[in-house]
Amino acid sequence: MGIRVPDNIATLTPYPPGKPLEELEREYGIKNSIKLASNENPLGASPLALEAIRNHLKNLRRYPDGSGYYLRTRLSQRLEVEESSIVLGNGSNEIIDLLIRTFVQPGEDVLMSEPTFLVYRLMTQAVGGRPVQVVQKAFAHDLEAMAEAFTPKTRLVFLDNPNNPSGTVIGRKEFETFIDRVPDDVLIVLDEAYIEFANPEQTITGLEYLSGSPPVISLRTFSKAYGLAGLRVGYGVMPPEVADYVNRVRQPFNVNSLAQVAALAALDDEQFLQETQKVVREGLAFLYKELAAMQIRTLPTQTNFFLMEIGYDGRQVYEAMLRRGVIVRAMNAYGLDNYIRISVGRPEENRRFLTALEEVLGELKTDSEGR
Repeated sequence: MGIRVPDNIATLTPYPPGKPLEELEREYGIKNSIKLASNENPLGASPLALEAIRNHLKNLRRYPDGSGYYLRTRLSQRLEVEESSIVLGNGSNEIIDLLIRTFVQPGEDVLMSEPTFLVYRLMTQAVGGRPVQVVQKAFAHDLEAMAEAFTPKTRLVFLDNPNNPSGTVIGRKEFETFIDRVPDDVLIVLDEAYIEFANPEQTITGLEYLSGSPPVISLRTFSKAYGLAGLRVGYGVMPPEVADYVNRVRQPFNVNSLAQVAALAALDDEQFLQETQKVVREGLAFLYKELAAMQIRTLPTQTNFFLMEIGYDGRQVYEAMLRRGVIVRAMNAYGLDNYIRISVGRPEENRRFLTALEEVLGELKTDSEGR
């Protein structure tokens, strides 16, 4: 083909999606598999959200509310911010994309950690920007090193808090020291996709710094704690003047009607949220204890997932676990070749994971000793 593709697109490595669960089962000849790879809610979706979806099905011939009026109104009340500060997205992923497309021109810099959520780098490259990656320190954002990395071309800095894939959080003192060194024309984006699982006494949130300078943006999602990942609904909270520019780039009807009514109902389902947090806390405690007994190093986390060092290639462990019907996430794409990441499942899923992992590591050890 004679098609001409810009270098920044031609060299772009796409985000690695997983195969559908049904296809993996067919391909590997397995049944009743469990998925602990995508940090999803172990309890499913909020029951109130499911009820709201059923009640709204009769209205599918109508276009969604392009302004997201009711959801933005409820969020503004819940978060005590102006409605004009809230931008809804097709998942918080879309807000990441919108911010980069709105404020970054070709050749300009976007600052981020390494490793971190892969989408920051991919979307920056897609617009011709330059991803500037600062290696983490002890699996946490090295804010001192990041402060040294600002240039006149820096437009955005992304800090996922808690961090993906490590689960670490940013403390108040270190963040406020960092923010004092950020140029006033740089947007600080705190990606808080897992903030509902974090200990509020040990970290900050973007909402606390919304009215300060430089501008701080908080990104949140209904995919994790509320169990609505399949509907793709998230939001950003930002200074109104920043939101105004982002809304000029945002597509109309970007959040579908079922997502809006489900998110609205989920906000009222405090019982479901609390039960989710309880299951995650108890699951983490159980998994940490059992993995310690297996002499496997785990990283402390403030999320519903965690990293573990397994001593073998992550892809190899992923494949072996998959053959046993347990789907985990290999961390090779993050440069952590001997690590896997799992999200907390229901108690029976956690036990099945441990059984499968013990079998896999035993086989790998036997194979390595036999060479």
